[in-house]
Formats: sequence, C-alpha cells, structure tokens
Amino acid sequence: MMTTAPVPAIGSAAPDFTLDATSGSKVSLAEFRGRRDVLLAFFPLAFTSTCTAELCAISDDYGTFTRLGVEVIPISVDSVATLKEYRAKYHLGVELASDFRRDVSRAYGTLNEERFYSNRAYFLIDREGRVRWRHVETANRDKRDNAELFAEIEKLGRRETADRRR
Repeated sequence: MMTTAPVPAIGSAAPDFTLDATSGSKVSLAEFRGRRDVLLAFFPLAFTSTCTAELCAISDDYGTFTRLGVEVIPISVDSVATLKEYRAKYHLGVELASDFRRDVSRAYGTLNEERFYSNRAYFLIDREGRVRWRHVETANRDKRDNAELFAEIEKLGRRETADRRR
C-alpha cells in the first residue's frame, strides 16, 4: 500500500509531477521552473458546492493571477472526462489537472486515505521550485479567499526581490 507523504515544508523543493489536464495536454511543475511562480490548488471533488465556489472565484480572477506572474493549477482526483464536463458546465477559464492515480496528492500530503480524495490545500511555489507558502484546510468546507492568495503572492514577490539584492 502506498502511503501519503508529509506536507512539504516551507523552503523545501516542491515534489515535481506531470498530470493530464483538461486542455488535452499534460501539465508539469517543471515546465514553469525559472519562468513563473505556481499556485497549486488541491480540491476534493468536482461538482461540489465549496469546490465550485472556489474554482469559479479563481476563474473570475485568473487574469489577476496571470498579471502577478502566477500559474494556477487546480488539481483533483476526478478523471479528465469529469473535469472537462465540470469546466464546461461552470465556464471555468482555468485548466484543471487530474490526479486520478492520487500520486500527486500523496506526494503533497493532502490525500485523505479514508475517503480517497485530496483535502483542500494550497501551495505557492516559486520559480526555483521551492514551497514558499502552504495552507491545508482543517475542514474541506473551508477555502481561502483570493484576497488571501493575492497577499501571499505579493509577499513572495517581495521575498524574491530581497533575495536578488543579496
């Protein structure tokens, strides 16, 4: 039996992955290294109320994430076919990634082994591939507001500027 790893520590290397996406292609964390910061947004299941509210909000503000230099990758254990239907039904402007085998959820310590889906969690990863902020919800009915995500992204930008000055 595979076991779920601990949640990656702040400053640690983010576990790399390649997943199938609703775009029909694959998405890999490594493809953004050196180019963009990445926000991973693990969500439990498509077609559930909190997940829908969360992803509609991310989709509505997708342009702001992009302007801030952040690639958002929402990840769930749903199949690509389910995620495509979900994305179309709610007119989501962001591509979704399928962790159908649960490998990425395990690597990030978010898999609820009992329920076999990922708990809601967020990981902000810098251009060097390091975890700079993380939040795992204690209850899946809770979610972070985009304002909080933007505040963490802004902190990351200040940190990177300070690091370059050293």
